[in-house]
Amino acid sequence: MDVQNKATRIELFSLKTRQMRAFHMSWFSFFLCFFAWFGIAPLMAVVSEELGLTKQQIGNTIIASVAITIVARLFIGWLCDRIGPRLCYTFLLMVGSIPVMSIGLANTYESFLLFRLGIGVIGASFVITQYHTSVMFAPNVVGTANATSAGWGNLGGGVTQMIMPLVFAGFVGLGYLEPSAWRLSMMAAGGVCFATGIAYFFVTTDLPNGNFKQLRASGELKPSESGKGSFWLAARDYRVWALFFVYAACFGIELTINNIAALYYRNEFGLGLKTAGLVAGLFGLMNIFARTLGGFISDRFVRKGGLKGRVRWLFIAILAEGIALIFFSQMRILAFAIPSMIVFSLFTQMSEGATYSVVPFINKKALGSVSGIVGAGGNMGAVAAGFLIRAEDISYQQALLILGCLVTVSSFLVFLVRFSAADEKIAADEFDRAMARRHEELKSRVPLKKLLPGVRHLRPMDALRIYLGIALFIKGIYFIMNMAELESTLGTGLGQGQTMIAWSVVFAHIIGGASLVLGFVTRVAAAANALILLGAVVLSAGAAASEGVLGTNVDFQFTTFVFFTLVLFVWRGAGPLSLDHLVRLDAEKEPEVL
Repeated sequence: MDVQNKATRIELFSLKTRQMRAFHMSWFSFFLCFFAWFGIAPLMAVVSEELGLTKQQIGNTIIASVAITIVARLFIGWLCDRIGPRLCYTFLLMVGSIPVMSIGLANTYESFLLFRLGIGVIGASFVITQYHTSVMFAPNVVGTANATSAGWGNLGGGVTQMIMPLVFAGFVGLGYLEPSAWRLSMMAAGGVCFATGIAYFFVTTDLPNGNFKQLRASGELKPSESGKGSFWLAARDYRVWALFFVYAACFGIELTINNIAALYYRNEFGLGLKTAGLVAGLFGLMNIFARTLGGFISDRFVRKGGLKGRVRWLFIAILAEGIALIFFSQMRILAFAIPSMIVFSLFTQMSEGATYSVVPFINKKALGSVSGIVGAGGNMGAVAAGFLIRAEDISYQQALLILGCLVTVSSFLVFLVRFSAADEKIAADEFDRAMARRHEELKSRVPLKKLLPGVRHLRPMDALRIYLGIALFIKGIYFIMNMAELESTLGTGLGQGQTMIAWSVVFAHIIGGASLVLGFVTRVAAAANALILLGAVVLSAGAAASEGVLGTNVDFQFTTFVFFTLVLFVWRGAGPLSLDHLVRLDAEKEPEVL
């Protein structure tokens, strides 16, 4: 469909426009769905003990949780073309919350399996999220918008690995027994989903100009664009099925890791329930910027390479993911396993963002159906991987190695995605119009270099930023391996707050460190770590006071140095050797204010 008035920029801190309200509501709703979808995964050690589940039965529940989503995504994509994303999301959140809450009633393997199957329906929320941002944002930013909304939604898979054990512990602290605590935790997650479904109906619209029903009545949205036959239109396109398998090789792998990561680290490295959840959560937390990064780079590739540029970047990302997964599968030492998992996670989620930067250009008359079929591919990949994982005679390491080889081979399917010269010209014209609108909108805005005189002349210390990022990343891994030491440093009497603070320190170091190395959202990453380091300075100041500033307390001196270095990067930001610099290049090309 030809949608008018698409947004040419993403204003993250605004809710004034229909486009940004749809953006924020779609990613938040997907986040909650993802949280509830995998909310039971970090608690499986408790659940399996209570219900007496075998490895094969656990594998069956993993398969069930993603299998039903295949059908749900195919259906929901077609339904988006018919009734619009607003009503689709409202119904999905409200109906999907029922099995999430009902799993608390499971007392046998069979009933637990049935409810996990039902919960998988909410995984279709991804398709609505991608549909809604695709119709709300123009070609110059649609890749970034799609990747960011999906990436922040996928964060639910990482956050639930960390939060659900704490919610579980909270109910235990209130006096509930473990069998009741995990059930109440899932009921709470389902209740939030139900309430968000109601909010989605009142806060968003289907398109920038209004809702499907009103636009069809006014004639602005043609009856032929109602979605009738859109599924078969999409299904006949071989490029859609190529992307189906490509997405199976990235999102399917992410779903698999979300389901087994906590068990993997607990069984293979002997970590406790909370620590295993913490490490497993790092995989999903990379979605804070990794999937966005995949879409962002795709939007840059298109500027010189057109739609072929988007396809070329998708191949690079998928190939790197496969190689990284092979390396991760061979790690036997925790200190090496965590950073290799982070690198693997980075390319996995960039591949997902790159895939859905291509999807909006396959067939605009069947956008929902294309999104649904490709999205279903992710779940098909997870189901196939699930059968491999559940095999009693194959270890987790062997399964991951096989999956890494399959992902590497799958990367070459990307070359089946081709666009005609006419498609390339249409996309180029749309891109040029979007950029022209963007320039017109920015004529009334004062450029950053006018507001901050001299900022364009600053040259950051790239080497120091990269070194500091690596050092923080390594320190975060050290904290994971010595959580008891970190928690004891924070003191006692904080209860669950002590665990939350300790985990915040770990996340700031690992995720923030990775951001500093890449030079991506540098100021935000530096500010987050500066707050953590400020607390460390205060803790070490007491010991330093008794020895003097020039005493033997090296911790205080070094921590203070790192703190002020981070403050420097908050002020100066990243330089030419950074991804942030690529973003600023566009601003430098914007028209000057006369």
